[in-house]
Amino acid sequence: MTTRTGARSLRILVAGGGIAGQALAFWLTRGGHRVTVVERFPALRATGAQVDLRGQGIEAVRRMGLLDAVRDKLVDEAGVAFVDARGRARATIMANTSGQGRQTLTSEYEIMRGDLVRILNDATKDDTEYVFGTSVDGFEQDGHRVVAHFSDGSAGEFDLLVGADGQGSRIRRALLPADFDPYWRVGIHTAYWFVPRIASDSSIRDTYMAPGGRQIMRRSHNPTETQVYFVLREDSEEATAIHRAPVERRREFWAGRFRDAGWQTGRFIEGMAASPFFHSQEVVQVRTGTWSEGRVVLAGDAAHCASPYSGMGVSGGLVGAHVLAGEINRHPDDLPTALANYDTVLRPFVDEIQGGVNPRLLRLALPQTQRAIDAFRAATSLACFLHLPDLAARWAKEDRGGGWQLPEDPAPAGGARGHRGHPRSVREDSPVLVLSLVMNRFCSGADGVPRPAGFHPADRAGAR
Repeated sequence: MTTRTGARSLRILVAGGGIAGQALAFWLTRGGHRVTVVERFPALRATGAQVDLRGQGIEAVRRMGLLDAVRDKLVDEAGVAFVDARGRARATIMANTSGQGRQTLTSEYEIMRGDLVRILNDATKDDTEYVFGTSVDGFEQDGHRVVAHFSDGSAGEFDLLVGADGQGSRIRRALLPADFDPYWRVGIHTAYWFVPRIASDSSIRDTYMAPGGRQIMRRSHNPTETQVYFVLREDSEEATAIHRAPVERRREFWAGRFRDAGWQTGRFIEGMAASPFFHSQEVVQVRTGTWSEGRVVLAGDAAHCASPYSGMGVSGGLVGAHVLAGEINRHPDDLPTALANYDTVLRPFVDEIQGGVNPRLLRLALPQTQRAIDAFRAATSLACFLHLPDLAARWAKEDRGGGWQLPEDPAPAGGARGHRGHPRSVREDSPVLVLSLVMNRFCSGADGVPRPAGFHPADRAGAR
């Protein structure tokens, strides 16, 4: 089958119905390809906590013609306050809404993950087949096709299989050597859930530090709900393994680690049990030397998770989808060239956003002692008194993705559907080092909801 431009129309299976998977479907269908997005969950997984768009990610959404839809769903988060045990703000860093420079801890484009997923789904559901509730148990390929095997016993033939199934990707696990560990760990773990909002929960995100490398964040996204984040600096087998335990065991772990932390910890732990949403994960990056083999390719967090602390998790997924779809649309008759170009073009951007995560600085932002916490607060307070975060953000020449430029639009002109829119040893309580940390990392923040996902089904048109 060919498109109106005479290029070959491919049959593409995208495993994973999250942000990267749906962004791929958006551009691939506009290139004239037949796309099935498959998701192991029984319905659209429009859940998760608050995410943001930054740098090239904002431009990627703009080119999709969806920026107005995103603006309509933005969360009202004006900035970030560092609070003490009595809830008093010791320093506050506001969002940069000037339209110039770079985003701060709070982006100008904060949105709930579920809202962004629904926006992408609305933009793709008429041209894309979505299949929910079935898994891909495996795949096999040759020079002409890839065959996906589904959990119901059927199989489907495709020209290309894309693994967009998250940082815990099973497609990646099947693609890479069994003894290869793709995770780059920073010794930090996080959990988050929702609790009822109370009168004191403002539009400013509160950040509280407790001794023992513990941090609590509170941010409110609507009139009735507040998000709670527990962050833990810990290198232990127990902490790494807990994320695979049953949810009740995970809740017990986090309650035990934080019960004596102070501030509003009692309220948050009490609300944990009743929360309709709870997720925990180890903060990792996914680093691999290759993103494809034959007719199977990885995308989004499955290929290059940069971790929430990059601030570019969601933006990275949108940008990666833009690049991958563009190369496929330009080279539908030569997939080896398309996938090689995808790696060549995107790799510098991924290196930039992953390289912005410095484990040493992250650990300094999670102090072990009260003295180190006091030093951090003092340095942050001084920086804010001097307006340094605001000035640094406004004067910055580049956002977190650096000077890397988003390539041309993925949808070819006149395509089948067209284009809809556009190192020395230092003490962690050293005031000089803490001030340096504040100025180098005030723009970092948890971003995105990287989560394990599975292999998924396709339509049965190509079933054997």
